[in-house]
Amino acid sequence: MVHVRKSIQRPDPNLIEAFRNLDVATVYEASGRKGYVEAAIKPIVRGVRICGPAFTVQCAPGDNLMLHKALQIAQPGDVLVATVGGEPEYGYWGGMMAVSALARKLGGLAIDGCIRDSAEIVRLGFPIFCRGFSIRGTGKNVLGLINYPIHFGKLTVFPGDLILGDDDGMVVVRREECAEVLEKSKKRVAAETEKSEQLRKGMSSVELNKLQPVFESLGMIEE
Repeated sequence: MVHVRKSIQRPDPNLIEAFRNLDVATVYEASGRKGYVEAAIKPIVRGVRICGPAFTVQCAPGDNLMLHKALQIAQPGDVLVATVGGEPEYGYWGGMMAVSALARKLGGLAIDGCIRDSAEIVRLGFPIFCRGFSIRGTGKNVLGLINYPIHFGKLTVFPGDLILGDDDGMVVVRREECAEVLEKSKKRVAAETEKSEQLRKGMSSVELNKLQPVFESLGMIEE
């Protein structure tokens, strides 16, 4: 069995850059409310953003050997997306790994588990989304898989999918759908800009969203 697949297809770099400053909630809505990642996986500090192709990693419970291998072979801009065998409460990633990831210009880490050395990592400025923090050490003894589909945050992530994260959460956009979702996201931003102007002029959100028929259909009574 091949444990490590080095070659993956990634979205066009221009597409990735075009997504970089879009709000995750906007992209999620524009994609048809697909790609939602469980909210328990959060940024290590407010203001952290990630945007890049998924470089997927399956670690064994309590073991981070495959994360070290991924650090060695991932390309600049890649986001390591890691699962940990359903045992999140170990420090699978620490400060020295963040130093290495920054030197190799990786786009970030999204892990369905915990990290440690969080204060140091925040100072370094390496972007991470994780379940929390744990001082428990890991082994480096068990093989896993790199660049296979993984079940991450109650969602299947494929190598090369676009991973986006901000303060509101994370969304995954399938690689082959990036161009379509980008165009829909831009249209949504334009529409929301127009709606915001109407709200500034005093229109209520009930009027804007045409909610009065909904209230009437539900039998709402006002006095």
